[in-house]
Amino acid sequence: MPEPPPAAASADPDELRRFAELAERWWDEAGPMAPLHKLNPIRLAYIRDQVCRRFGRERDAPQPFAGLAILDVGCGGGLLCEPLARLGGAVTGIDLEPTNLAVAARHAEAAGLAIGYRRVAVEQLAATGAPFDLVCVMEVVEHVPDMPSFLAACGRLVRPGGALVLATLNRTVRSFALGIVAAEYVLGWLPRGTHRWSRFVRPSEAARALRAAGLRVADLAGVSYDPLRDRFRLSPDPAVNYMLFATRD
Repeated sequence: MPEPPPAAASADPDELRRFAELAERWWDEAGPMAPLHKLNPIRLAYIRDQVCRRFGRERDAPQPFAGLAILDVGCGGGLLCEPLARLGGAVTGIDLEPTNLAVAARHAEAAGLAIGYRRVAVEQLAATGAPFDLVCVMEVVEHVPDMPSFLAACGRLVRPGGALVLATLNRTVRSFALGIVAAEYVLGWLPRGTHRWSRFVRPSEAARALRAAGLRVADLAGVSYDPLRDRFRLSPDPAVNYMLFATRD
């Protein structure tokens, strides 16, 4: 029998099973992870700009993240871990699904990248007290059953002076129409049932949970899809997708 996942408030067996079924197609740009591949350029640009501003780095340097310890929570197949490592970060990716981690490790090895992948719950990692300069929580929080507890654990992993970046879907009528009806049922970008609208997180809710963990939201940016250019872009409107950057003093 397969080994059970580490116990955690953030573990939803149905969500883990769904992502396990898709694991071998993480790096297929035309497959079920295509929206994440489309999101990656704008995610990386946002992270780079915010991190360089926070840590006084040159954004155009070849490896502006050199010397920074970075954690990617719910790393999946490593789509974010690999470019963060190329930017110079010492990257750790954690996930509860072993198939995801196997795919991520195999792809990183083929790319010649040293990334530490671990099967551990964020709550368990937080209990060790190991701090990171940057904690990334990208397109994960909408899949966990206890958002405040999950973000509290993520926040505990941010060292003093460090930061956390989060990306998720807002809980609005527009996000239901575009993030679920259009993306899953009309356009077929995502498998049906990928998201539950009730788990979408309003920016005010995320900010409140992060404040309780000792972090302050320093930036909030909407993310919108440009159908003419077939790409995502930053937007002043966070009604559907958004990213936020939070810091610990």
